[in-house]
Amino acid sequence: MFRPTRILQAVLIALSTAGCATTTSQAPSSDTKPSTGAGFQASSKKTGAITIKALAEPASIQAGESRSGRTQFFKLNGELNDDIASYAQEVATVRKIPLDVVTDILQQAQYNETAAKLMRPTKGRIKRSWVTYKKRNVDPARIQGGVQFWQKHRLALDQISKDYGVPPSIIVSILGVETVYGKIMGDFKVLDALFTLGFAYPDDSRPERGQLFRDQLADLIELHYQGELDARIVQGSFAGAMGMSQFMPGSLIRYAVDGDGDGRIDLRNNPADAMASIANFLRAHGWEPGLPVFAPVELSNANKGMVDGGIYPKLSWAQLNNAGATVKGQSQNAGPWQQAQLGVVNLVDEPRNTTEYRLGTPNFFAITHYNRSYFYASSVADLASELAKQMGYGNPN
Repeated sequence: MFRPTRILQAVLIALSTAGCATTTSQAPSSDTKPSTGAGFQASSKKTGAITIKALAEPASIQAGESRSGRTQFFKLNGELNDDIASYAQEVATVRKIPLDVVTDILQQAQYNETAAKLMRPTKGRIKRSWVTYKKRNVDPARIQGGVQFWQKHRLALDQISKDYGVPPSIIVSILGVETVYGKIMGDFKVLDALFTLGFAYPDDSRPERGQLFRDQLADLIELHYQGELDARIVQGSFAGAMGMSQFMPGSLIRYAVDGDGDGRIDLRNNPADAMASIANFLRAHGWEPGLPVFAPVELSNANKGMVDGGIYPKLSWAQLNNAGATVKGQSQNAGPWQQAQLGVVNLVDEPRNTTEYRLGTPNFFAITHYNRSYFYASSVADLASELAKQMGYGNPN
């Protein structure tokens, strides 16, 4: 169960598309008794030492609308504009929260021009560069900081890894890529960020984005009503993500867990909670213990045409093998990954006119649920490999 004084500390940083865990393609988590609000259905599975916490998402809030450039949200008398008042009514009804609570929170929200600007589409197309992206995320500072973090929290990491079946290197790597191990956690008011992006998303061609942020705003209000945080003051990223692990409000509700058994969840100040929540999120999104992130194969030109850009693996090893994929080293030993669904990953570098291809297992695609970018998931895997090497552990890839 979250506690108000701790969850308030539990929060911060970036994600630019979906609940972080889920961010934009770069800029969009073991409670056996999940802390849920009205409208949430618990769905959990027992896996050895722990129960994976995963709650179904409630239906989207249909009321309200987003208009790019909008800055007026209130009437002259301070009341909510009609569409936002309708949104408040639906949130109150669906989430079973008193209307005056919902209205009071919304009336305290303010438009944040910086959040809108940071989410605004860039003029012209930026060339994608895997090499540049990797250098920015798999850098000496993150490697050194990750080793230090791992050494400091080794006991907790080892237990969490044993419980959830997620390697310590992957957990530490995500913390490194997201917040540099908690050093960069944002200073935006989450309420203002979600309100701005929910009702004035700066791209009218993407109505689903405004919808996403309005739903996250409803999750934030839900957490406030439960007493888990104070929605009026809690801080995070310009897109509303929070904590060392960068969870959006919805992910906080559905995947955050108590990592050290103290009865509270604090994703900002308690590394054990952040680490366990990351592991829980990955397991809830398809992480399979014992599999590498990338399968050890050589891909053919025919295989390279099988990229679909999705976040779910759809190919069998038989399909890939028949199209020319071979196990590296010509090993005839069948690995467990050969029984799993797989997907071809393309890491494009347009300035250099090159593309690196890899074969992702379900574990690669579990990471893409944290952030849908193939660049993101691959950099997490590569940083994890470097950290594991430094710590004398086996390569998770």
